[in-house]
Amino acid sequence: MASESRKVIIAALIGNLMVATTKFVATALTGSSAMFSEAIHSVVDTGNQAFMLYGLKRAKLPADKQFPFGHGKEIYFWSFVVAIMIFGVGAGLSVYEGIHSLSKPTELQNPLVNYIVLTLAIIFEGVAWAFAWKAFSRQRGSRGLFEAVRNGKDPSLFVVLFEDSAAMTGLLVAMIGIALTDATGNPVYDSIASLLIGLILAVTAAWLAYETKSLLIGESADPEVIKGIKKKVMSFREVRHINDVLTMHMGPEYVLVNLSVEFNDSADADDIEDTVAQIDRSIKKKYKNVKRVFIEAEERRFKA
Repeated sequence: MASESRKVIIAALIGNLMVATTKFVATALTGSSAMFSEAIHSVVDTGNQAFMLYGLKRAKLPADKQFPFGHGKEIYFWSFVVAIMIFGVGAGLSVYEGIHSLSKPTELQNPLVNYIVLTLAIIFEGVAWAFAWKAFSRQRGSRGLFEAVRNGKDPSLFVVLFEDSAAMTGLLVAMIGIALTDATGNPVYDSIASLLIGLILAVTAAWLAYETKSLLIGESADPEVIKGIKKKVMSFREVRHINDVLTMHMGPEYVLVNLSVEFNDSADADDIEDTVAQIDRSIKKKYKNVKRVFIEAEERRFKA
């Protein structure tokens, strides 16, 4: 999964870097406010992908004394940083540029350049979006789009998908704004397009921040995984009752499990020790992302 995420991010980074360069050249030639906002958007996206790659690299660091459960949550932190960058830099500068150009409108020069650049950008972004969508679809399986994002544990894929979706929408808005300005001679449409691009980025950033917040705080494993763990534990004859199954994602591929189990009164210390070892092995064998299992022997808290 990490390898696939890395490929998606690298593909998006290369595409955005090429598109950003082209957009800045077009901005210099045409003076379009919407094109400038799109150029900023591409630069922010390029920086964001660099942050995501850094996060993936940091997440692979082994556990140590300071971080006994590893550095898997680094990817969650950097995903949140990406949301802040999109909002603060991308949306902020785009809205500022739109307001500034509304107060001092300028006539577009060489609009054909804009059309060519935007068309090429839509093609490049479309390829990157398709690549990200394919990887995300494999990850989500049969789950719906919103359910997959809400329950997804690897933000690197849906962050890129969100960015590319916002990029495609922004390009279409820029194309419409420039076309209306070209057709009417009124630069206001170009300025409005810049404002709309800023709003698109702000909404994207807010959604990303919301989705990564719970992962950063400490989200549990999927309900199906928790249900499966309960079923697996109860299959041991020495287990009478499960008080709690507490799980937390320490990273996209690292799940921590803490079990509170009541054992049968007939089980002695050796039986319990052997059962605990078997439970640990069986859970890790069935769920490869479960890396640590802690089991507490406790009496049932609420007896019938």
